[in-house]
Amino acid sequence: MSNGRSPSADVRALHEDILAWYDEHQRDLPWREPDCSAWGVLLSEVMAQQTPLARVEPLWREWMERWPTPADLAAAPPGEVIRAWGRLGYPRRALRLHEAACAIVDRHGGEVPADHDLLLALPGIGTYTAAAVSSFAFGDPRVVVDTNVRRVLARTLSGEAQAAPTLTRAESDLAASVMPEDRDAANTWNVAVMELGALVCTARSPGCDVCPVTQHCAWFRAGRPPHTGPVRRGQAWHGTDRQARGALLAVLRTATGSVPHAALAAVWDDDVQRERALDSLVADGLVEPLPRRRFRLPA
Repeated sequence: MSNGRSPSADVRALHEDILAWYDEHQRDLPWREPDCSAWGVLLSEVMAQQTPLARVEPLWREWMERWPTPADLAAAPPGEVIRAWGRLGYPRRALRLHEAACAIVDRHGGEVPADHDLLLALPGIGTYTAAAVSSFAFGDPRVVVDTNVRRVLARTLSGEAQAAPTLTRAESDLAASVMPEDRDAANTWNVAVMELGALVCTARSPGCDVCPVTQHCAWFRAGRPPHTGPVRRGQAWHGTDRQARGALLAVLRTATGSVPHAALAAVWDDDVQRERALDSLVADGLVEPLPRRRFRLPA
């Protein structure tokens, strides 16, 4: 992939060292296998958003066994899809996957589209996911920028301890500017930088002693100065509406049919917060209200 400029010697050396490290240290994940379908890649990318891969892999395997194609998932009731999502978190992703599967069947004959713009047009598929599927499933080296990529590039090239709290245009431009020109190398680079950020160049305890690119890293050469910019806050869980939603959904996932309101009240005793969480689940399409104050997963 050409960006219109020849990479500097430093950038070429960065390419070589990160790609060599990835070749030796990459994790053995099923969606990275050459025979993994584009649907399998898409599933992995949606499941892995804000979720450790150790939690994703077993669920991904279950879904691929149960729903190996978009048509299989599209034929399933939405409630079963939510139930199968289990406790992976952010359950709206399950509904978005179901909607995307239905759109793939309706618009593309059941095949995940290779065209980047068509991927972007699918329900719930944003810029990152479309780029990742294009690169990892179809060999179209789009610029793939996740939290790990941003952190690695912020440290190695910008000398910053952390990336900005949210993705900036400058970061996207920087990521595009350092993509290898060779198509295959560019696709591998996308996943290799992610892997380096996930395993070595981590947010809290970077393993600079085992990092393959400390000789190229502006942050390391500067003495690893502390972050002085805005702090990216982690999302709270205990006592939040998110926890309340999860507790209510857990009751509905384990039920064989509808449940009375009293069963939901029994797992969350803050009346105001419980009703707010329940209303939001209904608004999100994750819960269906029935007469006589009963509730179920959507049919």
